[in-house]
Amino acid sequence: MTDAGAEAARTAGGAPRLPRVTGFAAWPPQGSPKEEGKALRASVPRTSHSLLDVDGSRPDAVSAVEESNQGRITGLTPIRVGRMAATPFAFLRGSAGLMAYDLARTPVTRIGTQICGDAHAANFGLYGDARGGLVIDLNDFDETVQGPWEWDLKRLAASLVLAGREAGADEDTCRAAAHDTVGAYRRTMRLLAKLPVLDAWNAIADEELVSHTDAHDLLGTLERVSEKARANTSGRFAAKSTEVVEGGGRRFVDASPVLRRVEDAEAAAVAASLESYVATLSEDRLPLLARHAVHDVAFRVVGTGSVGTRSYVVLLLDHRGEPLVLQVKEARPSALVPHLATAGFEAPPVDHEGRRVVLGQKRMQVVSDILLGWTTVEGRPFQVRQFRNRKGSVDPAALSADQVDDYGRMTGALLARAHSHSADPRLIAGYCGKNEELDEAIAAFAVAYADRTEADHEELVAAVRSGRIPAEMGV
Repeated sequence: MTDAGAEAARTAGGAPRLPRVTGFAAWPPQGSPKEEGKALRASVPRTSHSLLDVDGSRPDAVSAVEESNQGRITGLTPIRVGRMAATPFAFLRGSAGLMAYDLARTPVTRIGTQICGDAHAANFGLYGDARGGLVIDLNDFDETVQGPWEWDLKRLAASLVLAGREAGADEDTCRAAAHDTVGAYRRTMRLLAKLPVLDAWNAIADEELVSHTDAHDLLGTLERVSEKARANTSGRFAAKSTEVVEGGGRRFVDASPVLRRVEDAEAAAVAASLESYVATLSEDRLPLLARHAVHDVAFRVVGTGSVGTRSYVVLLLDHRGEPLVLQVKEARPSALVPHLATAGFEAPPVDHEGRRVVLGQKRMQVVSDILLGWTTVEGRPFQVRQFRNRKGSVDPAALSADQVDDYGRMTGALLARAHSHSADPRLIAGYCGKNEELDEAIAAFAVAYADRTEADHEELVAAVRSGRIPAEMGV
């Protein structure tokens, strides 16, 4: 169309004929995602998600733990095994790869999204935003990939059954927690599907979360966790973990085996890697870091599934001697990748595992750490983030019986919001539907998988007692 013709169309009330722009949707909208989701029920009935088929080729629990220890620091793997052997819930936390093996043999809708990959109940929590406020969301993304949304939901539901059992809740309460977790996910996805896209993107602000999920019994617990989180800062960590040195700086103090000083060459390699890390940040963050000097580096053991990976804390001080601590944490390939093809998903190529973790986190969270980036240390990929950024978490295994269900609904809603950032909520909502078929099916799966995890945990404990696999308990 000529310029004159386009102008004539505008004058006549018509829209100009513009080319299709890559990265944007077509207009008018093509097809109905909701109907596409509904149609999937014919090939993957919602009731089929109750199935758990543990086949004869499944690795035994101890072999799976030994395999997942490959490539980790040998001297630290007994700590990891000891932490996993503590409880069945702890075992689940450290066995994302084994559960992915099992999930790959369950029905999948083939609707892909950015998934956490390790969405158990303890991987949700509070953290600080750039303005000093607290945000609640998923907060661990080591295993994040593009994959089946139902894997995250099933892992969350199963973890709530295990956490509830550990907390002393009866079986009806544990099953109800799993059931209502799925219900909250489903209802939240339906809500997001009905909203304008911009409204849905930031929907369910933290101050609305309790009301949205009817989690009022959790209020007191969330208030206590929030109070502790506000005090959980770099300054507090540095006050406990560092000492003043000659010249006015500070350095870390050994607290073996969790925190230890490293050789000068190792510390220098980590410090030097921060130069390439800075290049992964938005330019507006650079003046903030430029006002801090690097003072020391130490090795710090973290988590359950992460134990044995290389993880450092870097002490930065500003001109007043106020600390900012960064964590430089090794990023290994996602434990889910070997199992995606079985479920019909192709894992995209990854050029840097730290970048994979960071981008996955930013795709799922509403607000992310402003200093989130990645780097390479002596050929190994790492992610970099603030350490003790006013982080706080609810221990789901320490909740009272009447709170487990509330916590399940809250985390189910948060998971739906996270998935909706990279998958069309209309598509998932169309599949999930209005009734409770999916809730009941995944609740049944969650109870069965909790039983399976308890059996796996018993195998690991027996192997520890027999000396087959070394473990350091209580660390």
